[in-house]
Amino acid sequence: MLLDAASRGDDVHGWALAKATQRSGPTIYGVLDRLEDAGWVASRWEDQSEDSNRPRRRLYRLTPTGAAEARTLVTQRRPAGFSPLAWTDLPAGGPA
Repeated sequence: MLLDAASRGDDVHGWALAKATQRSGPTIYGVLDRLEDAGWVASRWEDQSEDSNRPRRRLYRLTPTGAAEARTLVTQRRPAGFSPLAWTDLPAGGPA
């Protein structure tokens, strides 16, 4: 999901990752914290208008290093015969 978002230049919030992976919040946020510590993921708080009635979300994006490493891992671990994914079209420098 992070690679797909990176190919579009988008950020992903933790709840969307938890829902897509069917993993608990503590699991997802623990992994995201470790990825951020490793330099694979960068995070920021979303911009939100003052009249919004919900808490701000933390948004995550793969760094150029994270995108390259993630593509390598997926390529190495992809089952034989699995078709290439769209995020191979990421620019060489990765997302900004």
